Amino acid sequence: MTQSAQLIGRLMMLLLALTLWAPGSARADDNPFAGGWVLKADGSSLGFQSVKNDTKVELNKFATMTGTISPSGDAEVHVALDSIDTKIDLRNVRMRFLFFETFKFPEAIVTAHIDPAMIADLPAKRRITLTMPYTLDLHGVKLPLSADVTVTLITDTLVDVASVGVIPIAAKDFGLSDGVTKLQEAANVKIVPTGSVTFDWLFERAGGATAAAATTTQPAEPAKTAIEPSGNLDAEACRGRFEILSHAGNINFASGSTVLDVAGSAILDSVLDIVNRCPKMVLEVGGHTDSDGGPKANHILSRQRAQAVADYLVAHGVAASRLVVRGYGETQPLVANDTPDNMARNRRIEFKVLN
Repeated sequence: MTQSAQLIGRLMMLLLALTLWAPGSARADDNPFAGGWVLKADGSSLGFQSVKNDTKVELNKFATMTGTISPSGDAEVHVALDSIDTKIDLRNVRMRFLFFETFKFPEAIVTAHIDPAMIADLPAKRRITLTMPYTLDLHGVKLPLSADVTVTLITDTLVDVASVGVIPIAAKDFGLSDGVTKLQEAANVKIVPTGSVTFDWLFERAGGATAAAATTTQPAEPAKTAIEPSGNLDAEACRGRFEILSHAGNINFASGSTVLDVAGSAILDSVLDIVNRCPKMVLEVGGHTDSDGGPKANHILSRQRAQAVADYLVAHGVAASRLVVRGYGETQPLVANDTPDNMARNRRIEFKVLN
């Protein structure tokens, strides 16, 4: 989870280390970054362990990553968070929507500037361990970090960079504590809010136009590498997705308003995609409020908000006959309305398959 972020950082460090070295094929100007370096995805891995219910350890990985080191020693690695692969379809969906919120934060980015002096001994020793500084950009938070990595010179054009042990990462450091709470509620489990990240990255020296093209920072398309099914979804996959979307808590309205905020449309585009991939299903759009205001007013407000969501979907091509709008007011709170955070969680839109 959050560990993925630090793991990415570690991978970045490895990137750096690898770039810093220009073994036997050193260029005339002795620039270890000459020509640039490119991450070989087919020989690399990035994963993290999460623990639920105190003892159950789950292994997860990312399927899509790109990375480069420029001729000037600037390293950058992009991880497509939609490519999270837990080996279970609906668990992937929970991680995407509830934890990483990929509809708002589609990738994690690790950046670093490499000092060639850090790997000066690599040609002679072939394998060194060092501490690398880097910046991790995850879930809208950028933090300067450092990690221990092992750099192994395989050939003059191949370098392997791997994490030393596991890298503990706290969800709270990247604003992911709320995501942990949502996962716990959706899966009815207890989750340790710290994860352990590991990585093993293989970099290859590039050259000329190849290196220049590789230094573009566009992430690879994740949907083709994760285990997300393509095309229409079966009934179980549809029901599971709508239940997960009901816990997302990202369809928001200003206080007392029935107008969707701009951020709300991001997740609604994802909802739209799922609705279109479940063409035979009739969907209830249910609105819920906190306990502020009177019960009658809250019932009206909740139905109007649910109608705003339904109107958005209809405006984007969903048949109105497939949507049933209901307002529940304050009658079905998720939690007690005793704190501002809890009240915010009770103000929500839920989706339910009716057929």
